[in-house]
Amino acid sequence: MWKDAKYLLAYVAPLAAVLGIQWGGWWSPGALYVAFVMIPVLELVLPKSTENLTQAEEAKKGTDFFFDILLYLNIPILYGVLFFFFHTITTTSLSSGELFWMTLNVGVLVGTIGINVAHELGHRQTTYEQQMAKTLLLAALYMHFFIEHNRGHHRNVATDEDSASARKGESLYAFWFRSVFGSYFSAWKLEAERLQRLQLPAFHWRNAMIWYQLIQVSYLLGLGLYFGWAILPYAIGAAVFGFLLLETVNYIEHYGLRRRRLASGRYEKVSPEHSWNSDHELGRIFLYELTRHSDHHFKATRKYQVLRRFEESPQLPLGYPGSMLLSLVPPLWFRRMNKEVDRYAAAKEE
Repeated sequence: MWKDAKYLLAYVAPLAAVLGIQWGGWWSPGALYVAFVMIPVLELVLPKSTENLTQAEEAKKGTDFFFDILLYLNIPILYGVLFFFFHTITTTSLSSGELFWMTLNVGVLVGTIGINVAHELGHRQTTYEQQMAKTLLLAALYMHFFIEHNRGHHRNVATDEDSASARKGESLYAFWFRSVFGSYFSAWKLEAERLQRLQLPAFHWRNAMIWYQLIQVSYLLGLGLYFGWAILPYAIGAAVFGFLLLETVNYIEHYGLRRRRLASGRYEKVSPEHSWNSDHELGRIFLYELTRHSDHHFKATRKYQVLRRFEESPQLPLGYPGSMLLSLVPPLWFRRMNKEVDRYAAAKEE
């Protein structure tokens, strides 16, 4: 149990976000310090963890409700921090710098304990957990992710048909544009196809995408009516920063990796070879094992606490936060990662 308590460290980021809002000034970036200073620096010196659970351990941990509670608590935490942020903006005199950094500070939470946890819950089979996922995605104004990720990305991953799989030589900024808009329109297409199979028109009341737009607009209207309309740029700013963090993670997770097209015209099955992984312990904890991404794509319903490491999975030279920072400078990213892509492709051919 004490070993499992390490996942409580994931709450350090929300705590830092709250302190950033409370104290202001140089503390305003809050969670940014944790995500992009503390973790990358520590991961340079801390040892990696390559162990997998035994079958007995996996069976026990896979049904332990403790790990589910850790996820569920992120809903009140996220919306509590958002409320505190909006309340502080409307009741406190803040400088433009404080407003800017606090918005990014809260955006870190929208992307991590928001979208990242929603990603985990969105793969669950229970209706209430899927609803939790959508509730978390609402703060990022990214509810379409529930459709596109589950029914689009997991089917087309590591192919040019997937907007969330970065191509070799594609900069992060070009990828942002392609993935943000591509995933949104793909979600509309997937819903239209689902309704067509039910012999219903695309613009039907059962189209989830229509409901998602209405819910998101209602969320913003509610914020405006309660806190005042001046709050909306900050709510939208935090949401945009949050989903850009998601897209940056998407970028590093599959950069340059491609599935082969078979003689039948179909792509080879998704395997642990089609995602970049990281064994850096801190990133694994703070992102609820998202960095063991190969096993997630191998079996999407496997819970985060029992994800496995595969020897054949390509490994990032840095942890996820460090890789995200590196990707912000395309020449440096290409210099480092294109060699890794080529080396891994050559190893597969041997």
